[in-house]
Amino acid sequence: MSTPHTEPANESGDASGCRPARSPRPPRSVAEHRDAVRNLLAAGFRERPQGTEDTDLISARGRILAADVAAPGSLPPFANSQMDGYAVHSADLAAAGNGTGDSAALVELAVAAPIPAGSEPPALARGTAAPIMTGAMLPPGADAVVPIEQAVPDSFPAPESTPPAGAASPPAVRLPSGVPAGQYVRGAGSDIRAGEPALNGGTVLGPGQLGLLAALGLDRVTVRARPRVLLLTTGDEVVAPGHPLQPGQIHDANTTLLRSLLEEAGAQVQLTRVLADSPQELRDRLHADLAAGQPDLVITSGGISKGAYEVVKQGLEAEDVHFLSVAMQPGGPQGIGRVAGIPFLAFPGNPVSCVVSFEMFLRPALSSVTGLPRPRLQLSAVLREDSRSPAGKHQVRRGRYLPPAVPGGTGEVELVGGPSSHLVHALAASNALVHLPAGRESFPAGTEVTVWLLDR
Repeated sequence: MSTPHTEPANESGDASGCRPARSPRPPRSVAEHRDAVRNLLAAGFRERPQGTEDTDLISARGRILAADVAAPGSLPPFANSQMDGYAVHSADLAAAGNGTGDSAALVELAVAAPIPAGSEPPALARGTAAPIMTGAMLPPGADAVVPIEQAVPDSFPAPESTPPAGAASPPAVRLPSGVPAGQYVRGAGSDIRAGEPALNGGTVLGPGQLGLLAALGLDRVTVRARPRVLLLTTGDEVVAPGHPLQPGQIHDANTTLLRSLLEEAGAQVQLTRVLADSPQELRDRLHADLAAGQPDLVITSGGISKGAYEVVKQGLEAEDVHFLSVAMQPGGPQGIGRVAGIPFLAFPGNPVSCVVSFEMFLRPALSSVTGLPRPRLQLSAVLREDSRSPAGKHQVRRGRYLPPAVPGGTGEVELVGGPSSHLVHALAASNALVHLPAGRESFPAGTEVTVWLLDR
């Protein structure tokens, strides 16, 4: 099966890149590898389109709407009052002040029965005004509302003082003349009319969108299924958190880091652990998991560098996977291709390298291909200290972004920790990735750089 990336074969004729070539290829640029990852995922999702699932509104938060939704009814469903006040016939307040047009003149109207929210009122007789509460249905015949603050007196009659309709000497209220039709009235369908488009397919469902669906009376919605990702961690030295370490062992941070990032990005993660640095075990476990789980993407961490025990490279030597170097620090070693036809990505084993690889390559590809997650917010910021970057490499440092002191200004960024890819404490203390692009090695304090905010 062909792959979405194109790589020349080495001199041995092996296009997988797993055997050493006599003339090593130059590292791939960050932009080239980002395009390759996006193309890989796009081709995979074309071949295996996302399904859909029906879910309740709260569970749909952060998911992607599967198809267009039309309003099943109008919103609001009936004309109602925007204010606490009096529902009136505007024509009753049109001619006052003895024809002088004096808008300050007051018109006296009889007070009708009050209209609380949630009730269906009777028609409003001419020459009367009905106390109406915010959100209450406008009575038939009424076409305007006068706020209670403009009434004389500026308070509603006590309920017991309002006699039944037709009783003698009902209480009266004086209201300003010149009230236009439609004043403080929310017309039926003024927000959205029945049958009109409410939300487009592909919309990310946040609180506002879910609130609209609820207001329209919908309690369930059809969303796109989450991409299924099989996540494998390799290494004899890696021990799950919560278990004691033996000499030479470390706790597994990569599974937690990558699973958190993937789920935050809207993916559904299937987990497996390769407990031994055994190429055969990796190969067998991977193919068994692929047959059982049918994921949309496979990600491994570790085992792809230039050491003697690179289990992923060795185990997948016969697969349609290419291992290469990207001109980036950290995260230079990368793997890309397909295993059993499923898109496959291999990230380095150091924790920060995993995070940087995800942010630089996989997160943008998921955003482009599936609609989730939202792209990271990119800002310009000024370095607070001198820094250096390796020649020919795009360095990604961890930093703490400080917003500008004045609106419209440029923020600052201070680097946290060094460039090494094992500094998890520095990663935890950071809120931004700081980009020092290839093409220069020295970045003095005051240099303007691009940062990606990690907390937005």
